[in-house]
Amino acid sequence: MAFKDLFKFKQGETTFIFVGGKGGVGKTSISSATALWLANQGKKTLIVSTDPAHSLSDSLEVSIGHYPVKINENLYAVEIDPDKAMEEKQRALESQKSVASPDQLMGLDFLGEQMDLASASPGADEAAAFEVFLSVMTSNEYDVVVFDTAPTGHTLRLLSFPEIMDSWVGKLMKAKAKLGSAANALKNIIPFMDAADDLQSSKELEETKKQIDEAKAVLSDPDRTTFKMVVIPEEMSIYESERAIEALNKYDITTDSIIVNQVMPDISDCDFCHSRYMLQQKRLALIDQKFSDQVVAEVPLFKDEVKGQEKLLKLAEILYEGKDNDEVQPNVIQL
Repeated sequence: MAFKDLFKFKQGETTFIFVGGKGGVGKTSISSATALWLANQGKKTLIVSTDPAHSLSDSLEVSIGHYPVKINENLYAVEIDPDKAMEEKQRALESQKSVASPDQLMGLDFLGEQMDLASASPGADEAAAFEVFLSVMTSNEYDVVVFDTAPTGHTLRLLSFPEIMDSWVGKLMKAKAKLGSAANALKNIIPFMDAADDLQSSKELEETKKQIDEAKAVLSDPDRTTFKMVVIPEEMSIYESERAIEALNKYDITTDSIIVNQVMPDISDCDFCHSRYMLQQKRLALIDQKFSDQVVAEVPLFKDEVKGQEKLLKLAEILYEGKDNDEVQPNVIQL
């Protein structure tokens, strides 16, 4: 199977591609190259950075912010900023305070304190990322959404959010009951806060559960959501990726391929380079052994940094079209 044949698209439904792996393996380069290549194939593509230490702007060499910005034909990009997301909610909360009654203010002040805590708590990045996922999941505005994810641990927390939300919804309903009439004023700030007097209404709970089930269904549908694991030929990267795939399997998320990045050529007149090459060959054999049921593709080590759209497209053509990269041939590398 050609590597590009792994992409699946359904008319009128967004395809989701998560690119993940250990920190420092080149996830941003691979995800940027993938998004550029898909856009060039005529797919309306959104690339989303969920890594708090954003490098998507640096990779594409364009300014990217908290809202989707058009990069070029068919390509849009966004770097999720949980601080900005929380600031927006806080501004909306302050506007509600200006028209609230004295008894409502107590509840709103309490909620504001909780939001301050939430913005600084572990998981704030993942919560903001999952909110974006939910919005693009239901809109089908894009043909494909590529997620440039944070290092493995953050990403696994992000993908566990549908399970967490089951518990969260119950707690949210209790908070609504405590806030009383103030709850209805928060419908533009927090989902599911627009209930009428019946705060425990089964209808609202059913709608919430339906949305959670939808998210689970999309994430576990291999025709709509897949995970591409990026590794480098080093033991730590290989073993961490193996554990991550096992965790993804528990969430019914399909890992359809392994992308081995930074593969060295053999340079015979450089002892150091040859030693690194031989070590990598052993690790490549380990990758074949560990991921025998996966489609494995290799990306060569580039002479220069892989940044800028021209270089990223070159990477994509190697990965998805099987083209050669002349600069990594031994006879043209200048030491």
